[in-house]
Amino acid sequence: MTAVDGLTDSTEVVEMEDVPSQFYVEKHSWDGLRDIIHSSRKYSGMIANKAPHDFQFVQKNDESGPHSHRLYYLGMSYGSRENSLLYSEIPKKIRKEALLVLSWKQMLDHFQATPHQGAYSREEELLRERKRLGAFGITSYDYHAQTGLFLFQASNSLFYCQDGGNNGFIQSAPMKPVEIKTQCSGTRMDPKISPGEPNFIAFINNNDLWLANIKSGEERRLTFCHKGQGGQQLLDDPKSAGVATFVIQEEFDRFTGYWWSPSAVEDSDGGKILHLLYEEVDETEVEIIHVPSPALEERKADAYRYPRTGSKNPQTTLKLAEIKTNNQGKIMSIQDKELVLPFTSLFPGAEYIARAGWTSDGKYGWAALLDRSQKRLQLVLLPPALFIPITDDPAQRQENLEAVPEDVHPYIVYEETTDIWINVHDIFYPFVQTSEDDFSFIWVNESKTGFSHLYKITSTLRPDVKTEEVTLTSGEWEVLARHGSKIWVNEASKLVYFQGTRDTPLEHHLYVVSYQSPGDVVRLTKPGFSHSCSISKNFDMFVSHYSNVSTPPCVHVYKLTASEGDPLHMVPEFWASMMEAPGCPGDYKSPEIFDFPGKSGFQLYGMVYKPHNLQPGKKHPTVLFVYGGPQVQLVNNSFKGMKYLRLNTLASLGYAVVVIDGRGSCQRGLEFEGALKNKMGQVEIEDQVEGLQYVSERFNFVDLSRVAIHGWSYGGFLSLMGLIQRPNVFKVAIAGAPVTVWMAYDTGYTERYMDTPENNPQGYEEGSVALHVDKLPSEPNRLLILHGFLDENVHFFHTNFLVSQIIRAGKPYQLQVYPNERHSIRCPESGEHYEIMLLHFLQQYL
Repeated sequence: MTAVDGLTDSTEVVEMEDVPSQFYVEKHSWDGLRDIIHSSRKYSGMIANKAPHDFQFVQKNDESGPHSHRLYYLGMSYGSRENSLLYSEIPKKIRKEALLVLSWKQMLDHFQATPHQGAYSREEELLRERKRLGAFGITSYDYHAQTGLFLFQASNSLFYCQDGGNNGFIQSAPMKPVEIKTQCSGTRMDPKISPGEPNFIAFINNNDLWLANIKSGEERRLTFCHKGQGGQQLLDDPKSAGVATFVIQEEFDRFTGYWWSPSAVEDSDGGKILHLLYEEVDETEVEIIHVPSPALEERKADAYRYPRTGSKNPQTTLKLAEIKTNNQGKIMSIQDKELVLPFTSLFPGAEYIARAGWTSDGKYGWAALLDRSQKRLQLVLLPPALFIPITDDPAQRQENLEAVPEDVHPYIVYEETTDIWINVHDIFYPFVQTSEDDFSFIWVNESKTGFSHLYKITSTLRPDVKTEEVTLTSGEWEVLARHGSKIWVNEASKLVYFQGTRDTPLEHHLYVVSYQSPGDVVRLTKPGFSHSCSISKNFDMFVSHYSNVSTPPCVHVYKLTASEGDPLHMVPEFWASMMEAPGCPGDYKSPEIFDFPGKSGFQLYGMVYKPHNLQPGKKHPTVLFVYGGPQVQLVNNSFKGMKYLRLNTLASLGYAVVVIDGRGSCQRGLEFEGALKNKMGQVEIEDQVEGLQYVSERFNFVDLSRVAIHGWSYGGFLSLMGLIQRPNVFKVAIAGAPVTVWMAYDTGYTERYMDTPENNPQGYEEGSVALHVDKLPSEPNRLLILHGFLDENVHFFHTNFLVSQIIRAGKPYQLQVYPNERHSIRCPESGEHYEIMLLHFLQQYL
């Protein structure tokens, strides 16, 4: 700034309009920033996402009653801090002129579901980490429609309660759930009701499968993989049954390792035969790594099996448990069965059991198998006769083999290959077989056109399998198929309901299409919002949880009626509200979504949080918030208030905040996401910088001389990459839990995108930030690294190695360690400290 003292009439005055003045964020003390964070967190409580979820529609059989359905769900009722089982009654008739808000009714009477002081077992804690669960209380349940039985894990135990089913509804007041007693030591995990005989449940205990009769109390261990010895337990006990391994949970979104057959076979003496398909895993050859234990005062380390890219994966196979009961429901025998040939002989090249289950009639088990490179997927059917009793007697085994009919073998009913990678999905709908030779199902394929779409496939069940495909959806948009997405198939009207991005990649909508005569795709949800839906079993109602960037989530129930002549073109009718959008805090300003043509040829989307105290001609310091990796989309038309409230806090302090989904992010097709193939870290920053330049031209408040890049996990990796590749663009980088050397990350994720280190040494070298620290700037206060010390996903090793390389290169850095945190920051005090740290670093150095 030029001093104005001593100006005389003859002094030439230079107009400064072309030189923008910089806006400086007010500097607060640490305690001042703490107060700001406290008030923003108070606001977040106001708009906390306590929305109901995990819906189960049950139609009421009582024709004379006032209600058509009962809707069960998990949610946090008013004043509660934990998820519980709730229900609402949906009336048959409504007054159109009034908004009906359904009341949330407690199913359980004064039930404390969260363990005392949140003391979860190690297994539960790690599962919460894998599932990214933040909520407490009941986080999932199993439901048996015919009997109205609910089964759930809570308070370090298993419980059940019963309401409804074919006997009508029995609950009018909250009930006490029944605790399922056990002889087991340790936590019982992943409980499931047997669909064919609902008195029986299965669960996992100490890496083995168990069976219990909830009425009689009878309990039996089904598998004996785990010895359960003390001392070097992980070393001596490498086997498990019915449990999904770390990589399968974290990188393939499969959280179970066993599947009940949907039906029980009636035995000749009046008893029943039940089948359980399960995965047996042997991790003998998987490397053991050590991560500090949460109990720091004990100075212990937790041991984990962790397959680093290029190293040995677990060996896996499928087995069958056969349970016979008498007519009283008592267990008469349990037989463990194995495949007639080793898994590797039956399915050469199969590395991962990505998905598994049973066909709807229980005639076949099925599995979706992936090769190690994740470029080939096979969908296989497994007749139960393919499994023979396990015996140590060679003669008996030979006899068992000879008893298997010659025509019994697995059927590969579908195969998919790609040059990029296969994104595992959750859409598989097998139709009940109408002929012995044909098997029909609905499936999602992404590799065929580069966009995930629905197909109806019919395969012949003969050795030379032939397939016939009918395309149900098509175009440059996606059917949502990952992360637990569902389809709903109405076989009476030959319609399939699904969620997708047909209108815009920024919004999720519910659509319907005919699978008998595919053609029109009809949207059922209102545009201008992004929806997440669930449909009733008889397809007459659906519930939608929806929001947009400026409207917090609300949950509404809609009635669906179709004309008999044209069942496809139905018009949803608003029926009732379960939750109205809460008001936003006074200082909340929603981001603005923009798009621009990238030099790569793709249209790119971004959003900007404008500084709240915007002044004409002032340039504001700018924070680029980044994730940038596969499987994630940050920019869409849904409410950003909760997870990204800190971005609004930054804007309220005077920062401009920019978010860009570049190549590599999802929901834009395989070519867009696959731009990262074999070169993670080499293309993403280009798109981010292009977006910044676009924003600075369109919005004149962005100060390109003061840009910070910040993200967590893949976003932490890209924050480091930004400072290494473009130190002239990014003044500071704040990297949370970054992957710094891809050689040290797991097989399932890294090899999908980067191949093995052996096949792609250059990609691994160029993409590992720890190997490029010489390119980091030499000025202090430009780099802050944050990491949870107990991180069992991106191990603290990554930061350790990075820092040792930085020190060797003589470069400056700052490090903030969170001693009791894993990959996600969970403890409120740690979360608060991280947010203050972020604000403090930015106000001091940006």
